[in-house]
Amino acid sequence: MRDLVEIGMGRTARRAYDLDDVEIVPSRRTRSSSVVSTAWQIDAYRFELPLVTHPTDAIVSPGTAVAVGELGGLGVLNAEGLWARHPNVEDAIFRLVRAAEDTDDPTAIVRELQELHSAPIRLDLLTEAIKTVRESGVTVAARVSPQHAAELTPDLLAAGVEILVVQGTIISAEHVQRDAEPLDLKDFIGRLDVPVIAGGVSDYRTAMHLMRTGAAGVIVGHGATRGVTSTDSVLGIGTPMATAIVDAAAARRDYLDETGGRYVHVLADGGMSVSGDIAKAIACGADAVMLGAPLAAASEAPGQGLYWTAAAAHPSLPRSRVALGPDYAVDLKTLLFGPSSDAEGVVNLFGALRRAMAKTGYSDLKEFQRVGLTVRR
Repeated sequence: MRDLVEIGMGRTARRAYDLDDVEIVPSRRTRSSSVVSTAWQIDAYRFELPLVTHPTDAIVSPGTAVAVGELGGLGVLNAEGLWARHPNVEDAIFRLVRAAEDTDDPTAIVRELQELHSAPIRLDLLTEAIKTVRESGVTVAARVSPQHAAELTPDLLAAGVEILVVQGTIISAEHVQRDAEPLDLKDFIGRLDVPVIAGGVSDYRTAMHLMRTGAAGVIVGHGATRGVTSTDSVLGIGTPMATAIVDAAAARRDYLDETGGRYVHVLADGGMSVSGDIAKAIACGADAVMLGAPLAAASEAPGQGLYWTAAAAHPSLPRSRVALGPDYAVDLKTLLFGPSSDAEGVVNLFGALRRAMAKTGYSDLKEFQRVGLTVRR
């Protein structure tokens, strides 16, 4: 039954919940974390960690995409980001760091990002970045926006991309443009030989529509992070992640029945700052999490202590602030697997997930999606 509240005469709104609002309930069984599996598989590609990186240059360079892949996750390059536009990204990052130090003009760094992204995409640079990942032997993934998907995808596939991510702040099954043919995702995906992950969405109906396009995975959310994402402030659009994930998982279940067995993966993107949030996202029904800001603490992150999402570079309506990362840095392996001396859940992110699964008695991710939940308020 939908939880509706009256917000005025004749107008109701649905009550929705963030990850902070729910808690995981232990079962009657516990198990050793040594027998817990965090592996998942999308199409022919298996990963030992339910980790997909948010496709931002702040945390994903070709080198860090390789490192994430070697540790069991999936690093996603932004095919419209700095590595596709500038031959010396280190100089571009230095410009951003310098702009961030301008305390008299807090908008300087966003203007710098906008200027850097106004440079044209160079296919030679994009191909070289993808080649670096491909030659390492890890799975190659790249993100394109709906606006540029049809234009860039042939070159991405020719360069060796194995999983394509079509991602915008909000995405639908059909993207309409002025003076251009709309992007029909069903037709677009149907002509490709690689799995496509598409999003973000925030409700059951849109998730179901994307699943019916043939997408192998659906992204829930738009990378919202406290102090960084301003989509709510700019557009008035927000995504209470616990409810959104549960709704998408319901669409996945109904689509599985509708198709007689086609399983579409749900990826949670946003609302996760600590390891407990990751566990809750999986418990709500996500198959994997798309992490951004929590990975800014990795010493390998190219942002050098800065974090932003791709929406920060929008030429006329940026929807992401540039935030200073944490005042500590640890290597990526320690960030993901520990050991940790921190008691706040910001290090050993996936060791904590494994422990949460063990403490509640579940041996794999699909089982853990059935764990009990309670609401705080």
